Amino acid sequence: MRARLAVILALAAIVAACAAPVPRPVAEQGRRPDGFPDAYYLDAARRGQPVYEIDAGSSSVVIEVRRAGTLAQLGHDHAVVSHDVAGYVAPGASRADLYVPLDRMVVDEREARAEARFDGQPPDDAIEGTRGNMLGKLDAAAYPFAVIGVRGIEKDAAGASWLNATLTIKGVTREVRIPAQVASAAEEVSVSGSVTVAQTSFGIAPYSVLAGALQVRDEVDIRFRIRARRMPL
Repeated sequence: MRARLAVILALAAIVAACAAPVPRPVAEQGRRPDGFPDAYYLDAARRGQPVYEIDAGSSSVVIEVRRAGTLAQLGHDHAVVSHDVAGYVAPGASRADLYVPLDRMVVDEREARAEARFDGQPPDDAIEGTRGNMLGKLDAAAYPFAVIGVRGIEKDAAGASWLNATLTIKGVTREVRIPAQVASAAEEVSVSGSVTVAQTSFGIAPYSVLAGALQVRDEVDIRFRIRARRMPL
């Protein structure tokens, strides 16, 4: 009887932890990260340099979050998606600046889960709880954007492209080197790739309950597809 009671209490704690969302910050129309360099790209376009603006409707960023711990089978893997990527690309300068509004990210779209090869679909309460916990861990009210800056593209001996980039989350900036596929045409640029980052490197404590028996892995996989269209002169 005591063993059964312990299991029931443990499961209740897991459900309570997963389903306790924090209040959502309210997105502000037209809001940008502080210091975002719009002026650099607008000036470059006025001077006739090729500048491309991100097409949010055909771009996406997906964060794959995986479970861990001895009770991992009781949790879920999650795919967190943004369809609101904004920013610019200047291929001639090997430069790009992008940002993602965190409060507009969507948890567990079916297509994103299928691409990640995650099994099944979590229940709505687990999805809502995950979204709330995510925004709380990211302190999205104080740091409402993830910001990506690219300051160079290199090719290795095999001809593969690598982006020399920075990623800023929760006010912490880290350098990342990202393998990517880049295609450029007169009116359009597309970039896709993926990178793995550790949450703790940005000061984020991965979700964990029951002394780590059910937790989220520190490393998360970020994959992206970006399409940008040339700005008119």
